[in-house]
Amino acid sequence: MERSFAQEVAKLQLGAGEDFHGEGILAITKALLQSGVSYVGGYQGAPVSHLMDVMADARDVLDDMGIHFEACANEAAAAAMCAASINYPMRGAVVWKSTVGTNVASDALSNLASAGVKGGTLVILGEDYGEGASIIQERTHAFAMKSQMWLLDPRPHQPKIVELVEKGFELSEVSNTPVMVEFRIRACHMHGNFACKDNRRPLVSRKQVLENPDFDYDRICLPPATYAQEKHKIEHRYPAAVAFIRENGLNEVFDGGLKDVGIILQGGLYNSVLRALEQLGLADSFGNARIPIYVLNVTYPLVPDELEAFCADKRAVLVVEEGQPDYLEQAINAVLRRAEIGTTVVGKDVLPMAGEYVADVLLGGLAKFVEGSLPTGLDVAGITAEPDRVAALKARAAELLGVPIPKRPPGFCTGCPERPVFSAIRLVEKEIGKVHIAADIGCHTFSTLPPFNLGNSVLGYGLGLASAAAVGPAMDKRVISIMGDGGLWHNGLASGVAGAVFNQTDSVLIIMNNGYTSATGQQFIPSTGKNFRMEPTGMTIRRALEGIGVKWLKTVTTYKVGEMVRTLKDAMTTEEPGLKVIIAESECQLAKQRRLKPWVRKQLKAGKRVVRTRFGVDDEVCTGDHSCIRLSGCPSLTIKPNPDPLRTDPIAHVDQSCVGCGLCGAVADAAVLCPSFYKAEIVQNPTRFDLFLDGWRRRVIGALQGAA
Repeated sequence: MERSFAQEVAKLQLGAGEDFHGEGILAITKALLQSGVSYVGGYQGAPVSHLMDVMADARDVLDDMGIHFEACANEAAAAAMCAASINYPMRGAVVWKSTVGTNVASDALSNLASAGVKGGTLVILGEDYGEGASIIQERTHAFAMKSQMWLLDPRPHQPKIVELVEKGFELSEVSNTPVMVEFRIRACHMHGNFACKDNRRPLVSRKQVLENPDFDYDRICLPPATYAQEKHKIEHRYPAAVAFIRENGLNEVFDGGLKDVGIILQGGLYNSVLRALEQLGLADSFGNARIPIYVLNVTYPLVPDELEAFCADKRAVLVVEEGQPDYLEQAINAVLRRAEIGTTVVGKDVLPMAGEYVADVLLGGLAKFVEGSLPTGLDVAGITAEPDRVAALKARAAELLGVPIPKRPPGFCTGCPERPVFSAIRLVEKEIGKVHIAADIGCHTFSTLPPFNLGNSVLGYGLGLASAAAVGPAMDKRVISIMGDGGLWHNGLASGVAGAVFNQTDSVLIIMNNGYTSATGQQFIPSTGKNFRMEPTGMTIRRALEGIGVKWLKTVTTYKVGEMVRTLKDAMTTEEPGLKVIIAESECQLAKQRRLKPWVRKQLKAGKRVVRTRFGVDDEVCTGDHSCIRLSGCPSLTIKPNPDPLRTDPIAHVDQSCVGCGLCGAVADAAVLCPSFYKAEIVQNPTRFDLFLDGWRRRVIGALQGAA
């Protein structure tokens, strides 16, 4: 895993009267245990990947309480787990990255929302939106409205987060409806504290089993039951949800002195808005704002009574709603106009229609709102000047730097085993011409960036091969599709490989087998060889492919660039029809280093001999051509000034971050570039023989240098 929570999980056993101090994702997990959850499942993905990691590390706690935890094959499988709550009073929670995960889970979620639930059901979503997101820019709000599922967006405050998780289960049961809870990156990773409650053992669990199955046709999603289910949503579930939200005060109002204006915002944006207000002099450092704020910890459904009461005495309100369409702004306008309340609703006219609401954006939008609404008793001159002052400071900083701050796009880690594959593709393209690359989701998507610039489309996790279906027949050479081992097990085996074999697609598929779902933190997958309980699975990618009918199948170690080039050329030029699959196999370098470094430290501490491999560039041999950099792209391979005064071109250089994977030398050899690369073995705690050999080598080299 990317991170172990083995020590922190002890906090999950804290009881009433004790204080929890820790990370947001642990607080969410503790809230689940305090809610009497029977089962938890999900699929990893930022920013909630760690919830899966916490659950895996807390298996002893879960086993003691009889809670079932499952690392699901994909988000659809996780959503389908919630079927347990349709017929039985079982509280359950599932988790994944949104919105891409919700897209995958949509079929099961739609049926779940239609059938309704007896046991409280929470769908915990990592709302990965904005400039730092790794997904398409969409919001969960549309799905919540479409399927009539309630959407919580908790204010980033650990006591409130824990309260809303617990209340979310109650809301689900009162309204017989699944509830979505979205958490942004900051909420998942912020640290804080809250007063604990005792963990609740689930009503139904492995230790408190059901005796008889329950059958109720009204809970099957087939006509005529579906007609009654839709009617039940509108006539019972929706009013019950609105009443529960109002009666339990799930939304919050923070009063301020400027009574004739107000701010209505999504709960997750509360801290950012408060910070911007502080910069404008409209809030203090303790979170006390001068402008009244209505915090929507529940963004769907809205509570008309609360909105009307908040806006009744206000000339204008600002709706702070991140992303588009402006669902909340439209709904708030509709509620106020029906109630014949004339409050002016300001939103996307002063804030951007799309994009993340970072500090600069909020600062400017709030200043424009204040300037336009002119709150009674407020001197707006200093407030409206603040964004210009901040912009001037940034301009001055840029002037002092002298150059723009360089962009820092994501890239492969040092020693990443996937980089050599793309070096090989570049080398093959030199011989056979440009090839259409159907890319996929995962670390390998970084191949679309310099220096490789490989990848013509990205359609979804595990869909690389499927996305090439209509392109291949239109090209003059075979298409290469990329798929990770995580993508294969998630969706690719059925959607891609089975479809290609069934349709006899003449194409090439490269499967990056690095042993884990590496992009989300090295979580285990079927081909890792064991599950989170460390039980052997007996599953391999080769056996799965052979079982589905793949005939042309080869496995290549990724760092062997020359062998990969030959295998790729063979796959692209062979007369054998059908799907050709290359399993590019090497362990994720991050996982490997996390395993090796503690072992090395232990060996060194014990005084034992340790050999570390490094690569370097001979300054006198390097010509400064830099083809090695263009074909490798390794972060440890850089440039430095040429020591030869007669040559001005900088030369290649391998820095201290080198992990000794050998790619630079392998690329140089496969591309017949130059002999400037050398391999060095660094010996720590050398033996007597090592010292003797080193001395002998120095004498021989010295003699040869003298002779020269």
